[in-house]
Amino acid sequence: MNQLQATGNTGKSAINPIVIIGALFFIFGFVTWLNSVLIPYLKIACELNHFQAYLVAFAFYIAYFVMAPISTKVLKIFGFKNGMSIGLLVMAVGALLFIPAALSRTYALFLLGLFIQGTGLAILQTASNPYITILGPAESAAKRISIMGICNKLAGGLAPIILGAVVLSNADALTARIASLPDADRVLELNELAARVIFPYCCIIAVLTILAFIIYRSHLPEIDTDKEDEVIGSANKDKTSLFQFPHLILGFITMFLYVGVEVIAGDTIISYGASQGINLVTAKYFTMGTMTCMIIGYTLGIVLIPKYIKQENAMKICALLGLVFSLGAIFTQSYLSVAFIALLGLANSLVYPAIWPLAIVGLGRFTKAASSLLVMGLAGGAVIPVIYGALADKWNPQQAYWVMIPCYFMIWYYAVAGHKLGKK
Repeated sequence: MNQLQATGNTGKSAINPIVIIGALFFIFGFVTWLNSVLIPYLKIACELNHFQAYLVAFAFYIAYFVMAPISTKVLKIFGFKNGMSIGLLVMAVGALLFIPAALSRTYALFLLGLFIQGTGLAILQTASNPYITILGPAESAAKRISIMGICNKLAGGLAPIILGAVVLSNADALTARIASLPDADRVLELNELAARVIFPYCCIIAVLTILAFIIYRSHLPEIDTDKEDEVIGSANKDKTSLFQFPHLILGFITMFLYVGVEVIAGDTIISYGASQGINLVTAKYFTMGTMTCMIIGYTLGIVLIPKYIKQENAMKICALLGLVFSLGAIFTQSYLSVAFIALLGLANSLVYPAIWPLAIVGLGRFTKAASSLLVMGLAGGAVIPVIYGALADKWNPQQAYWVMIPCYFMIWYYAVAGHKLGKK
């Protein structure tokens, strides 16, 4: 029995919640994958090296680790629905900081805005992921999250194209011209480039605020995860800590590494394409390739899970594909190498949908705290890409992709055995 059934709601009544959560996942994707454009954009506008540029991902994703415990408190006080509205408003505040950051061309202020956006997303993710997981049978949770993933990655594919068309227009010619300008003229050109980001982020602020109001006024059902222990029975009666659930702790580690490689596949592909001699006017479309591959994977998940394949088996296949495509990117060149990075979207697609149900199944009253822990795992998107950036400076952007190999091995292990540890 799931919580919606327990509170007397029918399967038909779950349509509206799924549509609303789908809209949230669209917003997640749009805001998150703007980073793939912000990295090369700020690298030019603020005159950064690779390591400094990938602090964009660090500032955004480290908020998940730092603020996830606060997210749990927000949900306990305000509940799932109101917590989602609060998260959207916090994101709007973070987007608002981009205006003074652009006007002053202050990189630290951009990073602060990204951290605050990440904080809002931490609240949203802590609420929405267990919500969609609990919204129906556990064995089909990966299918529901795959539907959410399509919303997420559709937005993720559109976001870089839309923002890139504004902020990276004529970026290659501008970069070449800036190099030959005297200091005063170079500063004027860079200030003009920085100001390009203001209008898109004003639009984002408006959308986030409107969606926060819509969710606040909606009839999303509140789910009481504490009552799940009544269904589970005495299994959790003597449990006092999340550390008594080994499958959850390993799920956190897997989530950390997975988000790291997902962010690398989406956020580095534009800059990597440029490092392979492909101009930015063309490269700005490459993130769409990664997102398209993820959407294909999610669609396969919707069709195949759980009727033809278990979610853990889908995760095993994805991990092995991740290893193959990573090696393909490392040992080939130019467009073929970039294509392997895009194909990592297919390899990554069904990992996230599988981790959530495998990690939080049977946790009962610990579900909100466990969700917070898994959201903290999204900080892998802060750490792994920065390691990639440091290796790109030390070696080169292509050889830096070796950082993904141990990550995919861990994902494979969790799918094979890790998710079973401690379960009876």
